[in-house]
Amino acid sequence: MSTEEHQKNVIEAIIFASDKPVTIDDIMEFAGKDVDVGKFLVELQNDYKDRGIHLFENNGRWAFRTSPDLKDILKNVKPVEKALSRSALETLAIIAYHQPITRTEIENIRGIATNKGTLDILIEAGFIKPGRRRDTPGRPLTWITTNEFLDHFSLGSIMDLPGVAELKASGLLDSRPAIEAIPDMDDLFEETDDEDDKPLKEESA
Repeated sequence: MSTEEHQKNVIEAIIFASDKPVTIDDIMEFAGKDVDVGKFLVELQNDYKDRGIHLFENNGRWAFRTSPDLKDILKNVKPVEKALSRSALETLAIIAYHQPITRTEIENIRGIATNKGTLDILIEAGFIKPGRRRDTPGRPLTWITTNEFLDHFSLGSIMDLPGVAELKASGLLDSRPAIEAIPDMDDLFEETDDEDDKPLKEESA
């Protein structure tokens, strides 16, 4: 085996063994600073492009994931690790499409008050994190999605979320444009009722 073949195999093993997506810097810590990691990552992507497992890059982080064309076959055997309520699903979708967004803005879109526990659940799941505070009175905190969110839904970036055409085709554009638009959301999570969400009170004139 040549030196380059060995280096490529090392990089493949590092990515495979990691329990989370890795950066080029992460790989270089084990493979060595003099290894052309970028070159081998491209080669590995090409090696796996026609296989059941693909090498995906997400915001500079690399991981092996199931080929997208096999998701319908595997969705019935994939274990459900997180159970998100309807409120959490809607909140996550709104954050994904409108980030950075404040809690008040989320509530205005949903039309109901958001239970604080809903955001806590999404934070614990690793799907959202605090963004910058708005430069407005009260400096409200904004919320944004994480790399873990992109990785979980096999998205290279937020730009890969379904667009207007997909929303129109699914009938979601007029009624609930920011809700239920994340691919296969209902297949990945168990829905539960939300007793804590309450309609927003109308302000008196």
